[in-house]
Amino acid sequence: MDRDLRRRTRALFVYFFIPGLALASWVTRTPEIRDAIGASVAQMGLVLFGMSIGSMCGILLAGRIVAALDTRTTALMGLCLILSSMVTVAVGVILGSQIMAACGLALFGLGMGGAEIAVNLEGAGVEALRKKPVLHTLHGCFSLGTLCGALIGLALVSLGVPVALHLAAIAVLVAGLIIAFRNDIPSGNGLSSGGNHATIADARIWGDPRVLLIGLIVFAMALAEGAANDWLPILMVDEHGFSVASGSLIFLAFTAAMTAGRFGGGIFIQRFGAARVIRGCAILAGLGVAYVVFGTNPWLAGVAVLMWGLGTSLGFPLALSAAGAGGGADSAARVQAVAIVGYLAMLVGPPSLGFIGEHYGLRNALLVVTALIVGASIAAPAVRPRAA
Repeated sequence: MDRDLRRRTRALFVYFFIPGLALASWVTRTPEIRDAIGASVAQMGLVLFGMSIGSMCGILLAGRIVAALDTRTTALMGLCLILSSMVTVAVGVILGSQIMAACGLALFGLGMGGAEIAVNLEGAGVEALRKKPVLHTLHGCFSLGTLCGALIGLALVSLGVPVALHLAAIAVLVAGLIIAFRNDIPSGNGLSSGGNHATIADARIWGDPRVLLIGLIVFAMALAEGAANDWLPILMVDEHGFSVASGSLIFLAFTAAMTAGRFGGGIFIQRFGAARVIRGCAILAGLGVAYVVFGTNPWLAGVAVLMWGLGTSLGFPLALSAAGAGGGADSAARVQAVAIVGYLAMLVGPPSLGFIGEHYGLRNALLVVTALIVGASIAAPAVRPRAA
């Protein structure tokens, strides 16, 4: 692997790491953020809906921005928005303002939606150049970011460090990483050439049954991941009786399981194939979520969270790899379409679970996640390579 490709891959590791770090930094403090802004479960759902609005805008605009500016510029713009979101949420906590907190999460969603589409397109390009699976490792860096963010959050919760100071410190760290790796991805990638390339608006993309089935898989697995990112600490505190610190520790365990699954998944992918791995992951995740819903032993619920994390770890990256496999003029559009479905599920789905949880309880809201995971296990053969 030449030097430029190594630098490009290393920069992608960092670009995936930053959103995970930022996400976990405020997720581990969600019970305190909720209390600081005086939000009920339904009101917290509305606050999180700010992220949904931002993410929908970022995801849907990302393709046009990439075509106009390139993947590097789009990714850097998104990461800078994530940086500004940390500061805005911190201000919202200081002021006790639900609106300010929602605006901060809207900036986070806008930045993450745009950046993640860009870096996944870059990752698919690197995977094609290296001719071996890479996306699962890159998504492992996102999980590593969430793991580091959760560790930092747990430590600062235990030390009683204020939420605003925590988020401000993360903003400084993110700024340093952006500056250090800003030029390591080549410019010009993803620019529209005016050729006969398909776009996500093309009927042949959304009319492809295989793309739709892969979309179902990524929707289910991304929703399972997003539900944990947004609601797991609150779920463990409110529904299973854990302390705030223990709720953060369980979220840390979830992110550790996700990280281990993504970094270690290559062995299983090469030995058993993507379809079998997807099905096994879906079964494991489904059993974990089901116990969190129906189980009564708090500590077994904590073990079930590990199953939940391991089970959802490979769904998103394997689906993206399958979408881009085979090349062709529409491969980038397929990756973008599947990524859009995944990030919509991860960022828009969890606030919807909050509205269901307000009326039926958060445990019952997770039944939606369980049902979709069952669908993903049935659709698993769609990730097999296309027949010649």
